[in-house]
Amino acid sequence: MSNDWTRRRAAAVPAGVAFGTDIYAASAGGSRLTDNEGRTYIDFAGGIGVLNVGHNHPRVVAAVKAQADRFLHTCAQVVPYESYITLAERLNRLAPGSHAKKTAFFSTGVEAIENAIKIARAYTRRRAVISFTGSFHGRTNLGLALTGKVRPYRVGVGPFVGDIYKAVFPDDDSDPAVAAALASLDRLFKYEIDPAEVAAIVIEPVQGEGGFNATPPTFMQALRALCDREGIVLVADEIQCGMGRTGKLFAMEHFGVHADITTMAKSLAGGTPLSAVVGRAEIMDAVIPGGLGSTYAGAPLAIAAAHAVLDIFDSEGVIEQGEYLSATIRAFLAEAGRKYACIGRIKGLGSMVGVEFVSASGEPDGALACKVQAEARARGLILLTCGVHGNIIRFLYPLNTDNATFQEGLAILSASLEAATQGT
Repeated sequence: MSNDWTRRRAAAVPAGVAFGTDIYAASAGGSRLTDNEGRTYIDFAGGIGVLNVGHNHPRVVAAVKAQADRFLHTCAQVVPYESYITLAERLNRLAPGSHAKKTAFFSTGVEAIENAIKIARAYTRRRAVISFTGSFHGRTNLGLALTGKVRPYRVGVGPFVGDIYKAVFPDDDSDPAVAAALASLDRLFKYEIDPAEVAAIVIEPVQGEGGFNATPPTFMQALRALCDREGIVLVADEIQCGMGRTGKLFAMEHFGVHADITTMAKSLAGGTPLSAVVGRAEIMDAVIPGGLGSTYAGAPLAIAAAHAVLDIFDSEGVIEQGEYLSATIRAFLAEAGRKYACIGRIKGLGSMVGVEFVSASGEPDGALACKVQAEARARGLILLTCGVHGNIIRFLYPLNTDNATFQEGLAILSASLEAATQGT
């Protein structure tokens, strides 16, 4: 049956829409997914970090159903609804920083990024934006211009929006790596762009597609000081690393400094399409009335789902369980690293966990990472890879995965490592 659907998919859908598996979902709940042939998988991919509270959490489903009984759409900019306002109020309270904040809603992560840049440019009356090597900020033209990873995203689809500059993201949290990254910013300001023309610096507190690279705290603090000194808006892209994934509701809570604007999406609404831009009130008010919004921005079903997600975080110990799972998988990977020479660094922050695969000479081994991924899928565990070299397996399991299911997933991962490394 799956082979038939794969044939039909190839005939109906453009090649540019890459599908990572030939699994066709039929139903899902919690950390498990069942395909159209009745096979059940443990899901450690979570829809690329969208399902921090799991598939079809009963409270999310109930909220969406209840909202569907009331109304599906009015366009919030035409006829607003109370839930839009109350969710903005909740996020204003929860986002890091004691300053006054305002929130605008959109549908996708890259919409949030585009609007954050629009807001920063309107506030500063400047044009340029700095992002980082290894970053990922979406697939629109501006999102791709900001993205610091060429394949597969930027190949053959330029030219891209101008006035975007790339600084070096630190390779690790060592003092030399931080110094080198700061020096790259200094070079930009000497040779490429006057800091007085820079509207925003955009950074992922933990890079997602780039390889689960956590920003060193000293680097984030230096960026905050730089932005304060030069009048630049600091934008934290928390689209993948937010909503409890790193052990805090917002990843920026780890760094001792706050962003001026935070973008979020993915796990904000439990599997329904919603994104948000939260920022300092005076910055958020810089765009003239009518300059923000879109037809489906802050759609009622997604707003209802997001309220349910925040309720779940409030009352079900999701972050605490995620931290337990983080410690469990990191211990597992550390032990595996003592057994398999191909396992390199364990990366990320909290339950945003990645593990490198390397060759005997220490070079990135993307082929081996893909082999482990395929072995796991054949045994019933869904995994994702990432990184500029494709050599990192990332784990984005639901944060509320129960311990028995998690151990079952790790047992599959253990068998997959053994199978993939035979003869290496």
